[in-house]
This record gives sequence, C-alpha cells and structure tokens, in this order.
Amino acid sequence: MKRIPLYAKRHLVFCLVVCELVLTGLIARIFYIQMFMAPQLQKAAFEQQTRDRLIAPERGDILDRNGIPLASSTTVASVSVIHAQVEEPENVARILSDKLELDYDDVLQKINKRVALMRIKTKVPKEKAEEISALKLKGVMVDEDIERIYPYNSLASHVIGFVGKDNQGIIGLESKYDDYLKGKKGKILTQTDGRGIELENSEQDRVPPDAGYDLVTSIDVNLQQYAEQTIEKAVKAKNAKRGSVIMMDPQNGEILAMASKPDFDLNEPFIINDEALRASWNAMSQKDKDKALNQMWRNFCINDTYEPGSTFKVITSSAGLEEGVVTENDSFSCNGGRTVGGRYIKCWRSPRSHGSETFVQGVQNSCNPVFMDVAARLGTDKFYEYMLKFGFDKKTGIDLPGEAVGIMHKKEKMGPVELATMSFGQSFQITPLQLIRAISSAVNGGRLVTPHFAIELRDSNGNNAGTFKYNDGGAPISPQTSERMKAILESVVSVGTGNKTYIPGYRIGGKTATSEKLPRKSGKYIASFCAFAPANDPKVIALVLVDEPKGVYYGGQVAGPVMKEVLSNALPYLQIEPHYTEEELKIDGVAPVTTGNYTGRKISDLRLELAKQNVQLQTIGKGDSVISQFPPENTVINQGSKVIVYTE
Repeated sequence: MKRIPLYAKRHLVFCLVVCELVLTGLIARIFYIQMFMAPQLQKAAFEQQTRDRLIAPERGDILDRNGIPLASSTTVASVSVIHAQVEEPENVARILSDKLELDYDDVLQKINKRVALMRIKTKVPKEKAEEISALKLKGVMVDEDIERIYPYNSLASHVIGFVGKDNQGIIGLESKYDDYLKGKKGKILTQTDGRGIELENSEQDRVPPDAGYDLVTSIDVNLQQYAEQTIEKAVKAKNAKRGSVIMMDPQNGEILAMASKPDFDLNEPFIINDEALRASWNAMSQKDKDKALNQMWRNFCINDTYEPGSTFKVITSSAGLEEGVVTENDSFSCNGGRTVGGRYIKCWRSPRSHGSETFVQGVQNSCNPVFMDVAARLGTDKFYEYMLKFGFDKKTGIDLPGEAVGIMHKKEKMGPVELATMSFGQSFQITPLQLIRAISSAVNGGRLVTPHFAIELRDSNGNNAGTFKYNDGGAPISPQTSERMKAILESVVSVGTGNKTYIPGYRIGGKTATSEKLPRKSGKYIASFCAFAPANDPKVIALVLVDEPKGVYYGGQVAGPVMKEVLSNALPYLQIEPHYTEEELKIDGVAPVTTGNYTGRKISDLRLELAKQNVQLQTIGKGDSVISQFPPENTVINQGSKVIVYTE
C-alpha cells in the first residue's frame, strides 16, 4: 500500500480543521440569528410584506368649566394612493382632481411618485369620501380622518389656539396640552408582495386609534362672551389699537375669561384680520406674511409687557403698610410734584395739586408724590425685595406657551429717580397677567396664586382621568395687610378715581391707571382699571386695558365704564347677590330686579317687558322663543344689567 506523504496528511488535517471551524461558525451564526436577531428580522419581513396606513385618533375636546365644548372634533376622511397598485394613473388623477376640486397635474404628480403611500387630500367630507370609495379605484385608499371644529369661531381665540393640518396644536391650550389631547394613532395593515401590490384574498388588520383626553378648563363661556362684547365695543368707540380683559378667581388663580380684541377666527386662523393687510396679502413676502400672522396670534395679556402706571400703586401701598413705613392716616402734601435726585417729577394733576391729604386720600386721588414718599421710606433694597416677592422678576407659570417676563432695573442701577418713578408704575415693564396676579395677592389674604386654565382631564366616557394641581408662589404680605388694602381700594371706587365703576348694591375695590407709552410725549396711552368684588371677600378680580384710545385717555374715564359693564353682567351671573344700602334704595332708578323664568317666552314680548325694568336682553340663536337663560330664575340683578337667553 502506497504511503500518503506527510505534507498531504498535514494538508488534509488543515482542510478538516478549516471545515470544522467554518461549520462551527455557521452553527454559531444560525444560533445567533435565531436567538438574538429573530425579532428584528421578523419585524423587517413584516414591514416588507405589509403596507400600513395610519388612522388619525379623535382629538379630545376642550371644554369650559360647565362642560360646553370650546373645541371639538368631527369625523371626516383622507384620500391616499399606493403607487404600485394604481392601474390607470391618468384616469385616477382625473377622477380625484374632479371629486376633490384639486389641480389635475398636481394629483397626477403625486400618484406617479414612487413612495409607499401618498396623501392626496385630508379633511374630506364623509359624503364626498363615500362617493370616491364607491368607485373602487385600484390603489386609492379612503381612510378615517379627524377635523377640528371651533363652535364659537373667534371666542377666546388667543387662549384656545388651533391645530395644523396634522391635528397638532399650534398655539394656546391646543399646543400646551397637545400630548393629552392628541390621542394615539391607529393603523390599517394590508399584506402585499415584494412590489407592494396587495395580495388577493388577503385580510386587512385594523389597529384602532386611542382617543385623546378631554380638557376641562376654568373658562366660562358666558363670562368670556360678556368680556369680549364689552371690550370690543370699547375698542371701537375709542378707535383704540386693541383692548383686553382678564377675569380671574383671586383665591385660586382660575381664569374665568381672557379676552383680546382684535382677535381671529379659529376655524380660519390663516386669514389675516387686518383689512389693509388682506388687500395687499398676495403681494407680500412669505416672511412678512408670517410676521403678520404671528402678530395676530399674539396674546397681549401674557406675551407683551407694558408700563402698568398707577395700578402698580397697589403694590407700593401693600409694601409700605406691610413694612410699617406708612399708615392710613399719615399726612402728605402734594404741591404738584417732587424734586428727586435733582429731577422734578410731576403729579398727574400738575400744574394743579392735591394739597394736604392722608395716605388713604392719596390712594383715592392716585397722587404720585404720595407714592414717591412711601417708596423713599421703604428704600431701594426693601422696594426691590417686594418687587421680587410679588413675582415681577419671573413668569406667573400660566399654562399657555410664550409667556413673557417683566423687564426691571437691576438693583444696583436703581437710583433715587428710578425708585421714585417705579413707585407709581413707570420705568419698568410687566405683563398684564403679572399685574393681576400681584394685585390678587394684595386682596386675597396675601397669597401669590398661579393663574391657570386647566382643571381636569376626562376620558372618552366622561370619567376623571387626572386633576391639575397648582402651588402658591409665596406670601408677599400678611393677611392683616391684605385686609387693610381691601378697605383702602374699596374707597377708591366709592369716592376716588375709580368711581365710574361704582355699582349700586355691590362692594367693589379697584385702582385706575393711565400709562404713557414710550417714547414719552408721543401722545399714546394705555387706559386701565383693575377691580375686584365683593371688596370684603373677593370672588372675582378683573383687569381692563384699552391700548391707545383716541380723545380722552384717562383710565378712570375710559376703562372705568368698561369695568362697570363687565362686572354688572358678571356679578349677578356668578350669583353674588347685591346688598343695597338705604341711600341706594332711595335713589331713583337703582331698585334691584329679580329675574323670572323666561323659558318658552317669545323674544319680542320679553324684550319689551325687560326694557320697562331697564334690563337689557341679548339673544343667542335664531329662534323666536327662549329655551334657557342666564342669570337663572330668582337672581337679583341691577337695572341696566343684561339677561342672556338662548333660542333654538
């Protein structure tokens, strides 16, 4: 037998070893694939063999505090095409462009695009979608979609916000609470071959979407309407640039209404509200269009700052009383101004003066020298400390995006002149919301509440799915000082500069302001008024601002009557009963009116009846008979107040 050479044996052994190593590697690879890569490969195979189409979830409603929808959703459809399945692109493009009122070339271009799924149009009405579905066009998919509806159009538009084409919140509460409202998308899964063509007799697998949560807010539709109607009327009457009203519960920070005029239609948020801009819209650059739209969407109450003027004297007064540098009966003298740091700073009444007055009279008269003296007694360090305590250096924490923060002097840059001007609300800027929050703390016992809208979440069955909690931001003053401030500010309305907000039967406190806008001497002002009621136990606080009124511009004369109308409607609606003094009852024309049950009454008859009692009637709806009313039956209201009735 021929012997195998040694080199051949070695070669054979080497080959066997290599084969064993390769075999071992293959076995290891197979084991690795089966044990570790199986899920990933299964997922890839599934994606290759199926096509999925997303189903939009129903977006949660935004509700007012009484459960009335401010934003809701309705079911519509979306029309898409799967390129690989379309058999006659030109014919399909012709049909879809005709049915959906789209450009034929645009539709054809989308159909010919080699992608898994191409959306042709969203927000298609159900009737139109059913017509397209009935044609059974190969490769054309008609799926569920959701369209956002705002039943009150422009009501609280800056607060509620709106959604984009993909139902994602853009501004306002829609944006802030998008994660809760949007829900989870569903899917329709279809088996296909490697070319993306649907397999015959294959079944579709549907993964249903999860609806979003409903958001219950603190807004009251009726109070919001009162506020908007009143401020819109004032803006038009004074030919003003804009106007705002904030109504809040000073005890817990719940915002009952936040109105800004001019506003915009939430159902058409990209249509500019300025007639001059609308006329030249097509000639504007995209950058200028975006700037104009963003300006229209800005919420002046939280996005912009201004010099508060004399309403800030509430803060100077609170700090002075808390630190004990002034008492109600301290004497002051106004000769028309004060010389501070070599600069003469006038009282608003200059060249006339207020003469000798107590501290309370100084608040009633809104006398600048009184507050300059109080600030000087406090000193820069203490005054600045109270600016921080009242939260002017930080955001309020309101649950809306884009909140601005006050613009203040640095303490080391505050000299005698800056201290003097800041005492009566000049030379720094804050937001309207920062101001109403600070004044709330001055009259609610000294607590710095967090202004907010969100109260709770509800699931699709109406069950509570979560309650929002808000913490106080500290206690700038004591309850005792707060009680003193309430009494002082009540006197401002009863006998001082806020007398135009006096309403018989109600104890109201407040402070007026006339803020000169920058640059000085421009002749532009902001008239404002902050008021609360009842003065002894505040249930509501409101801030009215009228920006750049023409003609008379003083806060008491411009914003005072607006506040009176707002509160005349709001207080009876909130079931805050009037308590008339004997003197008030003796005055002709102020006797209270008790509402009856107007349900079923004819509008024409009811209007005449209420007119005889000096009560206004506002109707909502197009019917001729009443189905519900505000305020309800047996509510005591003032003459001159308003009753709102709903018709069919």
